[in-house]
Amino acid sequence: MKIAKRLILTTAAVTAVAAGALVSATVGQAATPQPPVRLGVTVPDALKVPDGNTLTGVFSAAGVQTYTCTNSAWTLLEPAATLWAKNDRTKRPVALHSRGPVWVSTVDGSAVNGSAIANSPKTGTIPELLLKATATRGTGVFADVSYVQRLGTSGGVAPTTACTGTDQVSVQYTATYAFYKPAK
Repeated sequence: MKIAKRLILTTAAVTAVAAGALVSATVGQAATPQPPVRLGVTVPDALKVPDGNTLTGVFSAAGVQTYTCTNSAWTLLEPAATLWAKNDRTKRPVALHSRGPVWVSTVDGSAVNGSAIANSPKTGTIPELLLKATATRGTGVFADVSYVQRLGTSGGVAPTTACTGTDQVSVQYTATYAFYKPAK
């Protein structure tokens, strides 16, 4: 009988402690503001987003820049990249980037199209860009995006060799993409 009573009291005590920890953790989270999203890369002055916009997402990306031969010169045909949360070591895909340019969330289906409005050349890699959103779709992560930055680029440069006919080549690249929305 004593063992049963002790087991019931121990179970009740553990339950009370767990409930108290859960309540205090929930209250603590509600009272503590979440840390702001950080870029982790330097932004050239030419690519600064105008005031009145807030950084809402930062994603690492890996993919290719595909070039096609046009008039005996390599020209960009399209990008193709997978994006994941900047600090996600598992690199779980959260968006795809393709011709448009467009970014589509693989999580919620939202999308943003953009048009380059400024660039910052970098030696040996594709330029960093500032893009203004031209359209958005859906209610998820890319809803209402106003600007996109392509930063911290590596690779992706068109070949310097001659091309002929309908040649195509894909060159690997990595970058950080930052998404902004109008401040509320």
